[in-house]
Amino acid sequence: MPNYTRKAIRDSFIRLLNEKPLNQITIRNIVDDCGVNRNTFYYYYQDLPQLIESIVNEDADRIIQEYPTLNSMEECLDAAVSFSLKNKIAVLHIFKSVNRNIYEQYLWRVCDHVCNTYLNTILADREISESDHQVIICYLKCLSFGSIMDWLERGMKDNVQILIHRICELKKGHLEEMIDRCDPAKKPPNA
Repeated sequence: MPNYTRKAIRDSFIRLLNEKPLNQITIRNIVDDCGVNRNTFYYYYQDLPQLIESIVNEDADRIIQEYPTLNSMEECLDAAVSFSLKNKIAVLHIFKSVNRNIYEQYLWRVCDHVCNTYLNTILADREISESDHQVIICYLKCLSFGSIMDWLERGMKDNVQILIHRICELKKGHLEEMIDRCDPAKKPPNA
């Protein structure tokens, strides 16, 4: 039953993290909550940072499997914030902790995946150079990551989905223009 035990440890940790800051949670709290002994915890995880890393990496893997294609920037950003919306307090506690970098790395990985997936979906019947592809991915990742980080910095107080949809509404057509500029056949002769 190792999968059940791992899940019990993870679920207890997330439940506790939704109740109090990370620096107030001990391994003893987790094992008492889920009903396993300390040795069982250490069989699966070296320490709390490794537990956090495991949780966020598994969620990143879930998002990657769940979204093989993305048809809009809104869908892309919604996927990137899905874990944060389900676990607002827990994410905020991680974000405000010394282990913030673990969440930032997770978020960067998710943004990288969803932005690549979205661009590849849009480019299904078009070709652009690899360098232009990388420039557009960099732009989309920075837009996604930066928007979500700003939301986290402001304490997740706003409705991030309304913000995301408004950004996308204001930028509508911008990505298509960027892709058009990548097409060598459409470049002006003096460019």
